[in-house]
Amino acid sequence: MPQIAQSKILILATDGFEQSELEVPLNSLRDKGATVHVASPAKTLSPGEIRGWDKADWGRTVPVDQTLEQVDANAYDALVLPGGVINPDKLRVEKKAVDTIRRFVADGKVVAAICHGPWLLAEAGVTAGLRMTSYQSIRTDMENAGGDWVDEEVVTDQGIITSRAPKDLPAFVAKIVEEIEEGRHERAA
Repeated sequence: MPQIAQSKILILATDGFEQSELEVPLNSLRDKGATVHVASPAKTLSPGEIRGWDKADWGRTVPVDQTLEQVDANAYDALVLPGGVINPDKLRVEKKAVDTIRRFVADGKVVAAICHGPWLLAEAGVTAGLRMTSYQSIRTDMENAGGDWVDEEVVTDQGIITSRAPKDLPAFVAKIVEEIEEGRHERAA
């Protein structure tokens, strides 16, 4: 059971991530001592960085630590999937992104998705029977993918954390810390 200060966390995102849903976990987890890296597909708007979406327009950029192709899932304790509409929609057609999510889930590692981020869990085929939440507009998508959708600020099932929206970020980050410190999660096959 790693303490948060000894943990390594990967944030998987691309252009169009919801600004706060990447920056708040990134900064909060780093402030707690965790090593946090951002990974993105090699093809982004600007090499070496990704641009956020901040409410109604393009936001700030965030440096990328590694390309998706360089990710070694074995090196990390947890995976964070920020939302925004654009970000998960672009990532769910990236085979390497979907395979990376499947790998984290299969290895029993903490996986946290917020807002539209759970679309990626559905694409990875890991939502069947999972108690979860998401942004309201993708509720039907989550239910169609076999998820047991509930309207709560943060939901955890077998180490998979889901939240609804930016207003839920404090609970989302707190749950990431708690689940990492619990350690590996056994999941049904």
